[in-house]
Amino acid sequence: MNKSTGKLFHMNSKRRRKPILGKWLRSVNNVREEEPQATQAISLDDFSDREIEEAREESQKPPYVAPSLKLAAAWSWRFLVVVAAVSIALWGLSKVSILVLPCLIALLLAALMAPVVSFLDRHKWPHALSVATTFLGFILVVLGLLAFTGQQIVVGFPALAHQVVLGVNKLNAFIQNNPFGIDSTVITGYLDEFNTKALDWLQKSQGKIASGALGAASSIGNFVTGLLITLFASFFFLFDGGRIFNWFVRLLPKPAQPKSVAAAVNGWNSLVQYVRVQVLVAAIDAVGIGIGALVLGIPLAFPLTVLVFLASFIPLVGAVLTGVIAVLVALVSKGLVSAIIMLIVVVAVQQLEGNVLQPFLMGKAVAVHPLAVVLAVTGGGVLFGIPGALFAVPFVAMLNTVVLTLSGNDEYMKKAHEALAHLKGDSEALTKAKKATSEHVEAQEAKERAKASSES
Repeated sequence: MNKSTGKLFHMNSKRRRKPILGKWLRSVNNVREEEPQATQAISLDDFSDREIEEAREESQKPPYVAPSLKLAAAWSWRFLVVVAAVSIALWGLSKVSILVLPCLIALLLAALMAPVVSFLDRHKWPHALSVATTFLGFILVVLGLLAFTGQQIVVGFPALAHQVVLGVNKLNAFIQNNPFGIDSTVITGYLDEFNTKALDWLQKSQGKIASGALGAASSIGNFVTGLLITLFASFFFLFDGGRIFNWFVRLLPKPAQPKSVAAAVNGWNSLVQYVRVQVLVAAIDAVGIGIGALVLGIPLAFPLTVLVFLASFIPLVGAVLTGVIAVLVALVSKGLVSAIIMLIVVVAVQQLEGNVLQPFLMGKAVAVHPLAVVLAVTGGGVLFGIPGALFAVPFVAMLNTVVLTLSGNDEYMKKAHEALAHLKGDSEALTKAKKATSEHVEAQEAKERAKASSES
């Protein structure tokens, strides 16, 4: 505004209000009470050029925002960006799930077989021979269990079929005796009506059944493809995992490589611990249900035990499915009482797994709180179904280990130092990681010695 115009200048700055107020108070004090005078308007002539410039700069400043609000806003938009990036990545991975899921399963299988390979390597076996022996041995064990289970089913099926016939005859005799005061003709009428509706539904749904069969054939093709990818990937994870890992490390900035190597080694060890505990939990489930089947004299007890063991690796669905099969076999072979007892055994074993074995054994092995284990499995199952429940705990375990290692946690840096000491290789990242963890451990030990000496 031009100073020569003499127009009023409205001050917006708190800092400039004090001089204006002071001028006004002094003018009021100079006026006698018996002779009131009108208050004069303040013009630009009352201020110097410097004061006007300072007032203009002050009025152009942005409004005041509390530092806590600035911090919250900064975290909020960064969090939204991260969530968006993760969502896009998950969406992209879902489009190639036929490749991603087999590779993740292969990683679990490699973690299961890695201790055996390391054991053979330490006993001077050639690495290629160690991997080949372990891999072929694993396949032979799985195929042997499946073959023996199938053979037991074939041998025991006639006896089971005979038990089914006897069970049906007992049921018919039970119905003919007017159970619970109900006329047997009423029950047979309901059964005949049910059979008629079932046949009508089958006739009307032939097209859907045919399309479902085609879809099943396509699913079988995808399963075979995924199985081959899983076996191929797991073999090379064991045989050439070091080179694959080094390739990923070289993609990182050099300053971040040492700690990243230490974090990855700790994460891999936590995955190995998870797989070991999962095998133990599956074995306990299988033995519990198998003993119950043997005590009740249920046929096909051993095939049921093997089936429970293999299905226990499938979260949520596996345990329920095998439990239902065990109860049905008990029902058709031994009757309602045995089926109820078998149901109690299955529920007890599953409760033991879900509320004791999984939270506490798994939580202790992977250093994750039992509540986090339960929430991870539940959340993963709700969001991503069976694959989400399967990989929820190992993902949380690895994430927890990696974050604590990157943050320089003393315990995890010591674990990384011990693990890196057993790794062979001369890559720059591995050498720096060994040096960094060694220096951290030495510094921590020096602090502990100094603290102990000061206390003594």
